[in-house]
Amino acid sequence: MERAVITHAHSDHARFGHAHYLCAEPGRGVLLARLPDIRLDTLPYGQRMTHHGVTLSLHPAGHVLGSAQVRLEYGGQVWVASGDYKLEADGTCDPFEPVRCDTFITESTFGLPIYRWPPQAALMAEIFDWWQANAQAGRASVIYAYTFGKAQRILHGLLRHAGANGLPGPVIVHGALATLNAAYADAGVALPPMSLAIDLAPRSPLLRQALVVAPPSAQRSSWLRRFGDASDAFASGWMQLRGTRRAAVWTGASRCPTMPTGRD
Repeated sequence: MERAVITHAHSDHARFGHAHYLCAEPGRGVLLARLPDIRLDTLPYGQRMTHHGVTLSLHPAGHVLGSAQVRLEYGGQVWVASGDYKLEADGTCDPFEPVRCDTFITESTFGLPIYRWPPQAALMAEIFDWWQANAQAGRASVIYAYTFGKAQRILHGLLRHAGANGLPGPVIVHGALATLNAAYADAGVALPPMSLAIDLAPRSPLLRQALVVAPPSAQRSSWLRRFGDASDAFASGWMQLRGTRRAAVWTGASRCPTMPTGRD
């Protein structure tokens, strides 16, 4: 297609192949991290532009950094396509903005009544306590999280939860997270100090107190061996399903915090 309006930079919503791209201004860094060298224009949230008689504006979706709902106005009618969205603010992106419209097109992967999320603060307290207990026992805490959005929410949320008391140990991130973490930091999102595993000596005692944030693809990889007998978890809204939780435990994720991704 000649032109594409991008709701956010997850790979099922942003792909190569278009001549021109448009996204919300806060999403510029993460989109270019995933689709380098594209021809990209950005629009501040709420600012309107007209294309072939249709007035378009982008509004915060609260899902990930730069996520946007697309508002389209034509012939006196207003339609809004939500993209993925999340109603509770988490501090890593602009919070969801209700947009008055005639027709609302909503994503609804997690629209079933079984999906009821605890507050962000409660989730972060659960993960923090799990990490702290592991660190005191001399065992690393490995948490699997998607590289874009979920990982940064965990990192930011734990830093905010710890406050002046500090974190139980060092934070180690898989190399796959580095570029996106940098994009979040450049956008002003507070993240804790982080290291790569290779930055620490192989037998460093700090490895046994660390929180290790890695993509799901790292599960059972040789990369994990350096952390020894670690406790691991999978942060995903899908863990609300008992079958998914059982499968995660079977494959080695011993404790599985449920984290919403919004209606994605």
